[in-house]
Amino acid sequence: MIGYARVSTSGQTLAAQIEQLKAAGCTTIFQETASGARADRPQLKKAIAALPPDGVLMVTRLDRLARSTRDLLNIVAQIEAQHARFRSLAEAWADTTTPAGRLMLTVLGGLAEFERSLIAERTGEGRARAVKAGKRLGRRPLLTGTQQAEALRMAGEDKSHAEIGQLLRVSRSTVTRFLARAQTG
Repeated sequence: MIGYARVSTSGQTLAAQIEQLKAAGCTTIFQETASGARADRPQLKKAIAALPPDGVLMVTRLDRLARSTRDLLNIVAQIEAQHARFRSLAEAWADTTTPAGRLMLTVLGGLAEFERSLIAERTGEGRARAVKAGKRLGRRPLLTGTQQAEALRMAGEDKSHAEIGQLLRVSRSTVTRFLARAQTG
């Protein structure tokens, strides 16, 4: 069994987690000080890579491993890709070494997928209502109406896109994109 212990800040200590993981039978423990919100956690990657087939990655609590259900399911999928299992000491249901634990994570995965589809549906409906109401979606244009007219005038005088950008205090690529859209639109 391989343990993974994490704290968010350097002011916190890993001692209690390490003690619990050792008591549960972990022989190797990967330790990390990093926010759970960070997707890039080098020690977690090393812990998962070190799992042998039929090995178990163990944590003291789920919040030491994942920040959200989606994050948990992604990490468990990585563990299972190693033909290994996952177990949380505090949450008995989060134990893929048992059929009941695998069932619980499957149900959670289904609920998370259902929630994502509802969010996507609501977001699409909201966007459609906004467009119908005449709202402009996306970032504001970098060039004001006056600047757009000025850019068109200067382009007609054969000024380079870099010169136009310098005079309007925007990048050359902003001018290039605007002029390309103006020609096609």
